[in-house]
Amino acid sequence: MSNSVPILNLKAQYETIQTELEATILEVLRSGNYILGKYVQSLEEKIAALCGAKYGIGVANGTDALLLALWCLDIGPGDEVITTPFTFAATVEAIALRGAKPVFIDIDEHSYNIDPEQIERAITPRTKAIMPVHLYGLPSHMDPICEIAKRHGLRVIEDNAQGIGATYKGRPTGSMGDLACTSFYPTKNLGAAGDAGMIVTSDEKLAERLKAIRAHGMRKRYYHDELGVNSRLDELQAAVLSVKLPYLASWNARRAELADLYTKHLSGCPGIVTPTVSLAGQKAGTARGEVQHVYHQYTIRVLSDAGTGGTLENPKRDELIAELSKANVGSMCYYPVPLHVQQAFQQVGASMGQFPISERLSREVLSLPMYPELTNEQVIYVADCIKSHMAKVAVSPVATPVSTALSSI
Repeated sequence: MSNSVPILNLKAQYETIQTELEATILEVLRSGNYILGKYVQSLEEKIAALCGAKYGIGVANGTDALLLALWCLDIGPGDEVITTPFTFAATVEAIALRGAKPVFIDIDEHSYNIDPEQIERAITPRTKAIMPVHLYGLPSHMDPICEIAKRHGLRVIEDNAQGIGATYKGRPTGSMGDLACTSFYPTKNLGAAGDAGMIVTSDEKLAERLKAIRAHGMRKRYYHDELGVNSRLDELQAAVLSVKLPYLASWNARRAELADLYTKHLSGCPGIVTPTVSLAGQKAGTARGEVQHVYHQYTIRVLSDAGTGGTLENPKRDELIAELSKANVGSMCYYPVPLHVQQAFQQVGASMGQFPISERLSREVLSLPMYPELTNEQVIYVADCIKSHMAKVAVSPVATPVSTALSSI
């Protein structure tokens, strides 16, 4: 075995389906039909079915999916959308680009997802929607989110960019909100050979409007009923995704196997907390069977000192990253700076210390190599590298609950 384990190896996946993939791409090139052709239509139908929705609307990328979802709900200036500060910037960027105000609430310490218990206190007369994120491939706790939304007349937009194929109490992610947005960025569990995205919904009127908005506001060619944009899913990308889609279930299953192997070999490692299949508000691990994690990322926590509140620095994580790099192991922090303290979102008016769980996790999270083509031996090698390093540093093996840690800040 080569002792080099990159954080991601897209070439390895390509090589497993090279013949089929190249034949399909060549078919599209020879067809001369490059915009909204048969592969786009077929993929829209299949992704909608996978997500438990009636309609799929292919768009140019995952960020456009979020933006157009908000657009078709007429969310704009003066409106508020409740979401998480612990996610990729596109989630909140789409809200801000519509002229609406992102309203942050903190996350659950175990699931890393939005904490439903904090939603209701953030609702105002201007609130129009809730946007939960299925972060790292673990579904958000959707039942209470949808119940709160129904009680207050709010829309729910699922950010399903990282969760395609995951399930919540037997229901697929994408089936529970008014709309759900998926990214097919190449690094995703189902990735294109470039940018691509999709919105799914079971609301026919929303679907029809989305199809118009993505094509300059046209329902009939050259008749523009409203302003729109050019955000169509490319036929070549749809063809690539159509080849990959039948493999998604087995790829996700392999990710789960690798995750279990990581967890087994990192169990009891000093200073490391492994990810758990958990719902917000429940003890870690109690929700296994209720939710199916698809492990877009396998993300551990490198525990920081309780007294590091007010800063996002974590020397222990930095040292581990350096040691892994020396061992030719890739790793990545998703996400090192929560959005409420990012320069681009200053208009939200939030400050450091306001969302302590998000801040602590930003200090501590570290994603390890995770892709279906990883071997068991590579996973064990990565785990051994981590254990070897962490055994040398004096860190408590048990995570201090954030609520306790805050008392010393």
